Amino acid sequence: MTHVDRGDPMPPAWSPPPGAPAPAPFAPGVTSATPPPAGPVAAPAPPAAERAWWWSDGPADPWRDPAAPAAVVLPAPAPAIPPPPPAAEGPAEWRGTVRTFALVVIAVGLLAGLVGGALGFLAARRADGPLLGDRTPADPPAGVAATVAAVRPSVVQLQVVDAAGSSVGSGFVVSTAGHVLTNQHVLGGSRGPVQVTLPGGGVTAARLVGSDAEADLAVLKLDSAAGVRPARLGDSDRLAVGEQVLAFGSPLSLRETVTAGIVSALDRPLRTGGEPGEQVRYYAAIQTDAAVNQGNSGGPLVDAAGRVVGVNAVIQSVAGSREDAGNIGLAFAIPINQAHRIAREIIAHGRAKRTVLGAEVADAERVTGGARLGEVPAGGPAAAAGLRTGDVVTGIDGRILETSVDLIALVRKRAPGDAVRLAYQRGAQRRTVSVRLAADAR
Repeated sequence: MTHVDRGDPMPPAWSPPPGAPAPAPFAPGVTSATPPPAGPVAAPAPPAAERAWWWSDGPADPWRDPAAPAAVVLPAPAPAIPPPPPAAEGPAEWRGTVRTFALVVIAVGLLAGLVGGALGFLAARRADGPLLGDRTPADPPAGVAATVAAVRPSVVQLQVVDAAGSSVGSGFVVSTAGHVLTNQHVLGGSRGPVQVTLPGGGVTAARLVGSDAEADLAVLKLDSAAGVRPARLGDSDRLAVGEQVLAFGSPLSLRETVTAGIVSALDRPLRTGGEPGEQVRYYAAIQTDAAVNQGNSGGPLVDAAGRVVGVNAVIQSVAGSREDAGNIGLAFAIPINQAHRIAREIIAHGRAKRTVLGAEVADAERVTGGARLGEVPAGGPAAAAGLRTGDVVTGIDGRILETSVDLIALVRKRAPGDAVRLAYQRGAQRRTVSVRLAADAR
């Protein structure tokens, strides 16, 4: 695994206010000896300041007395009902029917109140989640397990032996013919057969089809592809920061390991290498906090639907040796759109084309605030667009460039023939221009 060292939640039941008078069973001025009025007399509404939070149309409700005291769980006692007015003359059977009907209506109203209260309590409990003290854990999402089960048959472990010893990395199958995509740095300088441990534990060999050292990608061909199936590839250009992802691989030789995280950033520019004998590489990477360690290199980074969106390639760690490098929540993957394009070219031609702007970039490590162009060869894309030596490219497709590494990495991510819009500064003038990228002549 290439790494970059860097120091660096019921409302309380309502009760009458203290000292408040108990509600009278009759309206003011009416006693048990007083003849009932011709019509019903409504009890006075409590002052606004004494109304409970649930008070709304209580005075208009014929089935309850808003001034009656509340009780927890049990319903308030029914208000005293004044004697009914003299019944109109009619058959005794009719009057008995009226009384029966009234009693039925009252009973139905009380029952409805009890049922409604119970339903309201249950609805509130469901809406608020488990009650405090309920420690029953929720079931884990079945989707994650299903995703893992779908991806594992495509992931392999690679063991490479060369003059420097042996190392372990990861890869994944990308074709029915048994082509495996991995990082070039997993293979190092080895050109011989690679031992491949298949899903389920079977072992076979694989040979190198081709590689792109600068893009850090390589393609192998399995001698036997029995028991494996090609991975489903996604669209890395449609990723969004915050999406959930899973990283597959063999960290520290622990085969079929899966870790989870999110997309932390997109198009993160990185430069690795540069020491004597080391390959310089530029990445416009997918950053993730999924745990990635030595041995995860070349394994797939997949989305929640089980589609590969990246190739795990780089980890960033605090200062220390390469052997001591480990996960600190900063891992980076090559976008699958870029990796798939390069893999197709390698399978078809044994090598891949490198995307270029057609201009040298001066002092890539020191210039900030953009990328200063060095030599701009005639006939190249940059020259054809009118760019000159000394121009400072400050943006690409609306993205501000901070250093020259940003420009190189974002150009490498694109395919030859893609058009990009560059913002640049020439002296005191700020301009924009469209440039169609090309493939280098190698």
